[in-house]
This record gives sequence, structure tokens and C-alpha cells, in this order.
Amino acid sequence: MNSIKHIENALKELDDEVQKILLDWGIPLNEKDNLMLPILQQKKVLTQTLEDLTYLKEHPPTPNQPCGISKHRE
Repeated sequence: MNSIKHIENALKELDDEVQKILLDWGIPLNEKDNLMLPILQQKKVLTQTLEDLTYLKEHPPTPNQPCGISKHRE
């Protein structure tokens, strides 16, 4: 699935952004928190989406049936 590959790439880019912020000694700690919060929120959403798409790829729903993905989330 192309969407899975795109999400994996986006997650890697977000990880790179977080590392860049963490390694920048010129940014105060409280500012680092403010910069990383939206990135980590995006990462959480993308991670859940990736898990959902991976599950659906491995367990496709039967035709004309709801996928029921929410039953498999933690």
C-alpha cells in the first residue's frame, strides 16, 4: 500500500524534526517542549493510522461488512 509507505516516511521526518530540536542547545527546555508538542501529537495520530492500515492490510474486511478496526485498538 502506498499510503503505508507515505505514513512511514512522514513518521521518519517527524522523528528527524524531534531529534533536531533535542540536539539544539540554543533552545531553552520549555521552548523545546512547546516546539515538540504539536510534532508528537501528529506522530501519535500517524502511528495510530499506520497501525490501523497495517491491520486492515493483514485482515481485510469481508465485502459489505464494516471493518471493525476500533475493536482491535488498544
